[in-house]
Amino acid sequence: MNILIADKLSSKAVCELEKMGAVVRMEPDLTAESLPEHIKDAEILIVRSTKVTAATIAAAPLLSLIIRAGAGVNTIDLTTAGERAIHVANCPGKNTDAVAELTIGLLIAADRRIVDASCDLRAGRWCKKEYGKANGLKGRTLGIIGLGAIGKAVAARAKGLQMNVLAWSRSLTDESAEELGICRADSPLAVAEHADAICIHLAANAETNYLVNAEFLAKMKDGAVLINAARGEVVDSAAVADAIKNKNIRYAADVFENEPSGGEADFAATDFAAMITGTPHIGASTEQAAEAIADEVVRIVDSYRRTGKPLNAVNVCAKSKAVRNLVIRHYNRVGVLAGALDRLKDAGINVEEMENTIFEGDLAASCTLRLDTEPDKDLVAAIGNAENIIQVMVK
Repeated sequence: MNILIADKLSSKAVCELEKMGAVVRMEPDLTAESLPEHIKDAEILIVRSTKVTAATIAAAPLLSLIIRAGAGVNTIDLTTAGERAIHVANCPGKNTDAVAELTIGLLIAADRRIVDASCDLRAGRWCKKEYGKANGLKGRTLGIIGLGAIGKAVAARAKGLQMNVLAWSRSLTDESAEELGICRADSPLAVAEHADAICIHLAANAETNYLVNAEFLAKMKDGAVLINAARGEVVDSAAVADAIKNKNIRYAADVFENEPSGGEADFAATDFAAMITGTPHIGASTEQAAEAIADEVVRIVDSYRRTGKPLNAVNVCAKSKAVRNLVIRHYNRVGVLAGALDRLKDAGINVEEMENTIFEGDLAASCTLRLDTEPDKDLVAAIGNAENIIQVMVK
């Protein structure tokens, strides 16, 4: 089992992987461009921020599992991975506290203009009159868009600051909002209209691309705070720049459009950065989160090594095209299922999924085949009459 780690990962995790018998290569300085040259012999690839492109996947004939040492998988070409039957797994929820903590830090920093004040102090300027102006957070409304694990963690911390919480999420109901002690909004625009500060916690996809746009920003209150600790693509930064100038919006972000993928790189959007409170995508970067993610990476590899199935797979078809289950109870003999599969192949029926369960004593088994076409009675009878078949049922 050859594993390539193309980002930093806990040395403890590396030791655990090696104890499993894996040959581990640590190359944390690889980039999306250089990765294809180093992946030829890798069976498992572990990445954090390094992008995994179609070119990388094409250069890896032995690759069967990609692990994102974090939650979001938008940096991995899922389509190409799926076409090559390569599992992609992630580590959801392990960086929840870290991102929630940074979100609250950005909220306070933007409200109190901590970054600008610090820069002036370092430059020898005492500007108490300027920076003594802030709205404060107690009793104000924090709008949360996206109420997954991170959104809920932010809500709990905001309530600790004695803020009111207004949230929107597709899965949020009035009942669940009441249980959480928050209010539910009917839409993201409703959050924009009523909140004093807003934080975004959504995955990047076609539906969320530029969800925060000129229309959204126009709904926001003048002087409101906007925080993006999700993905840069969710927010139209050009529209934000206009809102900063025209509505005094205070923007704080840990993520950016077209941000560098490596740990160190030039950052081109310096004019935009000068207008905001910003951090270089460090939301998940605490020792607590790093250790939790590393432990989950080890669990994923161990599951894959033992069962052929990784934990937290994100690119497995949620529902196959199967229309019928064919259950074959059989004696545990060599070639029994091969004969059944040959008959299905000759009939032009594809097996979408297959699971074979061995019973105690190792003498018999039951195999469930999920088929894309219903088999006719003659085919079922032919399979059932074969040697070492106990019974065949169509479910």
